[in-house]
Amino acid sequence: MKQILRFIIIFVLTTTSVFAGGVKGILKAEDAGPLPYGSIYIKETQSGATTDQNGYYEIALPPGHYEIVYRFLGYESVTRILDVTDSFIEVNVTLKPVSIMLLPFVVNGANEDPAYTIMRKAIAKANYHVQQLDSYTARVYIKGKGKLKDYPWLAKKMLEKEGITKDRLFITESVSDIKYTRPNKFEEKVIAVYTQGANRSASPNNYFFGSFYQPEIAETISPLSPKAFSYYKFEYLGTFKDGKYDVSRIKVVPRSNGDNVFEGTISIVENWWSIHSLDLAATKLGIHFHVKQIYNPIEDKAWMPVSQQAVVGGKVFGFDFEGSYQATVKNYKMKLNPALPVDMDIVDEKLNKEDAAKIKKQFSQKNQQLKQRLESGKEITNKELKKLVKEYEKSEQKQQKEPDIVSESKYSVDSLAYKKDSTFWADVRPAPLDKEEVRGYKKSDSLADVQRKKDEGDTLKSKKKKKGFHVTDVLTGNSYSMGKTSNFEVHTPWGGYNTVEGVNAIYRLSFYKRWVKRDTANKDKRPETKRLEVSPFFRYAFARDKLTGFLRIDYRTRTSFFRVSGGRYIQQFNSLEPIHPFINTITTLFQGQNWMKIYERDFVDVIFRKSFQDKFSFTTAWSLARRYELYNNNDYSFRDDKNVHFTPNTPVNAETLNTGGFTNTTAFFGRIGFEARPWQKFRIRNGNKFRDDRSSPTFTFDYKKGFNGIFGSDVDYDLVEFGVRDGIRMGIRGVLDLNLKVGKFLNTKSMYFMDYKHFMGNQTPFITTDPAGSFRLLDYYKYSTRDQYFSANVHYHFRKFLLSRITKVRLLGVTENFFVNYLATPYSNNYTELGYGINGILRLFRLEFATSFQNGNYIGNGFRLGISTNLAVRFSDN
Repeated sequence: MKQILRFIIIFVLTTTSVFAGGVKGILKAEDAGPLPYGSIYIKETQSGATTDQNGYYEIALPPGHYEIVYRFLGYESVTRILDVTDSFIEVNVTLKPVSIMLLPFVVNGANEDPAYTIMRKAIAKANYHVQQLDSYTARVYIKGKGKLKDYPWLAKKMLEKEGITKDRLFITESVSDIKYTRPNKFEEKVIAVYTQGANRSASPNNYFFGSFYQPEIAETISPLSPKAFSYYKFEYLGTFKDGKYDVSRIKVVPRSNGDNVFEGTISIVENWWSIHSLDLAATKLGIHFHVKQIYNPIEDKAWMPVSQQAVVGGKVFGFDFEGSYQATVKNYKMKLNPALPVDMDIVDEKLNKEDAAKIKKQFSQKNQQLKQRLESGKEITNKELKKLVKEYEKSEQKQQKEPDIVSESKYSVDSLAYKKDSTFWADVRPAPLDKEEVRGYKKSDSLADVQRKKDEGDTLKSKKKKKGFHVTDVLTGNSYSMGKTSNFEVHTPWGGYNTVEGVNAIYRLSFYKRWVKRDTANKDKRPETKRLEVSPFFRYAFARDKLTGFLRIDYRTRTSFFRVSGGRYIQQFNSLEPIHPFINTITTLFQGQNWMKIYERDFVDVIFRKSFQDKFSFTTAWSLARRYELYNNNDYSFRDDKNVHFTPNTPVNAETLNTGGFTNTTAFFGRIGFEARPWQKFRIRNGNKFRDDRSSPTFTFDYKKGFNGIFGSDVDYDLVEFGVRDGIRMGIRGVLDLNLKVGKFLNTKSMYFMDYKHFMGNQTPFITTDPAGSFRLLDYYKYSTRDQYFSANVHYHFRKFLLSRITKVRLLGVTENFFVNYLATPYSNNYTELGYGINGILRLFRLEFATSFQNGNYIGNGFRLGISTNLAVRFSDN
């Protein structure tokens, strides 16, 4: 539901009212009959309502004199002056199609479409509209309903058990009070919720913090974005009258169809250059959204949305669904920003070059003169307006207590929100429920009653069952409560196969303890939690007939992490685990290739990490280990091939001129690291701060030291490394991710192969590592080094390239990637990979083809299969 409600955009509200009288009737079109979900605006109450799907409306009002405006997209608005008494009066309204007037123009090489000058002015003023309101409050009523039209037969039994059948209607209604405070604070309090069964996910305003005046809405580019001309073409459809206002209708056409762009129409109020209404559609992850909004001039100061509708539908993994949401506004109370004027004339510099030049020449002292001209209502060019508002935003940002906060929101639910009776909902609805909705609620209420009785029966039955540990838990896993803040967990056992251990089985137990401190001043703020985890791990290697294990203790707070672990366990020579044990199991058994190389160690590890201001962090890690070489003990493979010979459990390295074997050794080493995101931006939700992705590059510095003679340590080396990682949006073209690292060993007096600098290579058909931080064809250990090195991973995500030029392919969520990986070490000979990938296959997978070179000479290629890059997956044996 959260993804659906992303596209019901902000500024929506409603109120409760219990009156004996009001107005009701049918809204219809002269040429089309009843108009479903038409907009009705009551000027005196600054509130909106909508008709139902049959064009019927019913609005409760106290006795008085009212001016009511009836509107529907594509039709002339009608205003009725009414005197409401203590009973309902019937007012049936018929709307005429708007009379579109076309401005005289010719679209050719010398004259552009008038839509562009209209949109340049609207885009120039978009930020002004955002900053125009100092604050506002309102009330929103939202009704959402949906159906599951079809589903896979495999899911039929499970869904029907939950009471979910084809064409069953699901309904949710909510009423919220909303408050906006400039520049970016948004508060919502849900005062009433009417939903089905036990579903209480009543946050219809989760994504109401943006508007079409913002550059993006739910990661979709707005037609009023400064980048809009790169994403859209615009066509002038004509101008019509709405009362005393001239409104121009503009067709919005994406330059390339696919996700994250809109298509449809947007109407702009002349001279105000604000939104009058819009009818736009978008696609996201295979789901189609259709959004309609109607705005009204509130107190003749600002155009605000008074009603909106969103229709959603799609078919994902065999589940075919549809839904619709209606929102209406009531009780707008706003305060304008006194620093910005209400009236101004904007001159399009591209269309009126001479006038713009005269204006600039007349007012040479820009900043001060701009403000004076605005205050006096004089002309200003669109570029000057953009600059002024941008400078105004910067100056205000500097005055903020936390200038790095891009948005702040607060969400709360009233304690009585779920206890409103049917009388309340009958009064608060802007339109009565239709017959289908009434049947849907009755069906849901009856199913909820059945489920309640079933739950009560299950509770009685559960009392007869044995509580606590069951023998089957050893194989299936289970969790046991030990109080409100503690629990014990038996994890499901797992394992794998390799040539050193043969079959191995891994078992884990965990004890969790939490300390929760709630903010009594802000009950909606996420409580501050401290967490302790104690986990013993056990590993049995059948070929070695040996049991190993270790104990790990973690302690976490919001800003710090501490871990101590110790025992005897196996580890890959590259501790970052370039090959997942499960992948190694597959390649060993099915391909006869034992890529994973491991050794054993008796160890004590300590790690501590502390973050500061959510932009900087410090990490230190210390390890004391006795390390033992291991050898192959098993040569079994599913392949019936006598020529299959497994390689020894010793990595081959070009720099050591041997196979990486070592004598048993003791090592004591430490590491300190610093990480900085100096330009990091944040979003605050209920007092909790979250990072805004891609708002700052990440810089890292690491120093690692091997200590000789301490605790019998045999190692002596020093390594320094600098790194930078960033994700850069390249406008309409795509996203660039880069990961650069440079390092050097300052001292190498005594080192063993596991102490070398290793890189994230891959020699299997599968990729489980970071796509922007790993290689596709690189040997795991051949170019590991004890000298200096430089690595670069550059990954470019295209919006449209080869296959993705086909609209149907883009609508399936398929995108394309191009990547370049480079490694420079004394023996790597400028190792380079060039690759191309198809991402989002079935929305889950990616397929890549890579080619490798050394000093520009071709050395090999290969296909790789992995998880889609938009899915964050971390694979680990622990």
